[in-house]
Amino acid sequence: MLPLLHGETGEDGALREVLELLELPYVGARPAACRAAFDKPVAKETVVRTGISTPKGVALPHQTFRELGAAAVMDAIVASIGLPLIVKPARGGSALGCTVVRDAEGLAGAMVSAFAYGDTALVEQLVVGTEVAVPVIDTGGGPEALPVVSIEPDGGVYDYTARYTAGSTEFVVPAGLPDDLAAECSRVAVTAHEALGLRDLSRSDLMVDGEGTVWFLEVNVAPGLTETSTVPLSVQAAGLDLGQLMADLVGAAVARQTTKRPPNS
Repeated sequence: MLPLLHGETGEDGALREVLELLELPYVGARPAACRAAFDKPVAKETVVRTGISTPKGVALPHQTFRELGAAAVMDAIVASIGLPLIVKPARGGSALGCTVVRDAEGLAGAMVSAFAYGDTALVEQLVVGTEVAVPVIDTGGGPEALPVVSIEPDGGVYDYTARYTAGSTEFVVPAGLPDDLAAECSRVAVTAHEALGLRDLSRSDLMVDGEGTVWFLEVNVAPGLTETSTVPLSVQAAGLDLGQLMADLVGAAVARQTTKRPPNS
């Protein structure tokens, strides 16, 4: 089975739990790895232990934010992390509830927007640079990165509209990065995939700043495969056929499940 559900329904591990209960083979990470990857603060903490850079940030549950006093907490955030910031739900996708904050007055509204999509908000340093996406695949020979895709939204921010409105974002693949930076992006994506215990397919979202530092933002265990998604573009740039690649991943999942079952079961 190839799970195609995007967002929380397809990425929080619950669907994978059901598939495992039914002993159905499926493509993608196991439930515990999905849960860790889907929770952005947990994923960041795991990945940063490998030496990869990730933006400075703080995760704040709604209740804590309210009980400690919103104004005092926001003042402390700005003093500690600085501006500009990006605020997003700690668990979620498609940039829903994400807001760029360039002045202290905008932080309150950004927190409200994030809390509308989840109980915990992640407030991070906004890293300015070139945003890239790097798919990682493993059909049985170990994880490998596909070509790096650079993302250039018309409005400068890769928000929900930029992600799902055809023509509002320019994708360049292979990304116009120096070879050493492209290689570093690939290394970071594979390292994140392995550190989080993912398998088969993932996509890491990264930022390359003006000094050449590659920053890990988040990872997706069920990346989109639509006409505005980056994975099909990267697959095509690698000279692969998307349908055949998916068939190979399904075949590997079936073989994995068959190996787990005892003979004559």
